[in-house]
Amino acid sequence: MLIFLVGFMGTGKTHWGKRWSQAYQIPFVDLDDAIEAAEGKTIPDIFAVYGEAYFRDIETKILHDLSQKKNIIIACGGGTPCFHNNMQWMNDHGITIYLTAPAEIIMKRVMVQQDKRPLLRDMNPIELLAYIEQTIKSREPYYSQAKITLIEEDISNDTFQQEILNIPS
Repeated sequence: MLIFLVGFMGTGKTHWGKRWSQAYQIPFVDLDDAIEAAEGKTIPDIFAVYGEAYFRDIETKILHDLSQKKNIIIACGGGTPCFHNNMQWMNDHGITIYLTAPAEIIMKRVMVQQDKRPLLRDMNPIELLAYIEQTIKSREPYYSQAKITLIEEDISNDTFQQEILNIPS
């Protein structure tokens, strides 16, 4: 079973992926961590040195490579579904789950990590909220193609059993 968690940063993809992995004994991988390990560089460094096009190519390659495990939960980067037909590919190869949360909650979560995100580093709260809302709106056509949509604040450990394991892949 391949499970792909998609959604904007700060919606709980890594958090819930790790919890479900432990509860159901399914391996978990954060796609961004896998990219950093493969490249030997942080995501911001990859963008700075090679650019976004290179990053998106590597992201797609590693996404496809990870799916060879056949039984894994993968937390995708926020932009992963939006490039190289990745959303369609994930839908064709497994269960896609869109985790969503209100922009204000995402902003509070992201502000804690703002220094780690060069694009967001210099934004004040008003600019950050506007960026989050605008980016989610632009990505929604991709995210909404997921087989399951979950509102992050309503998710529990039981959600996996009730919503995910009971659907055909």
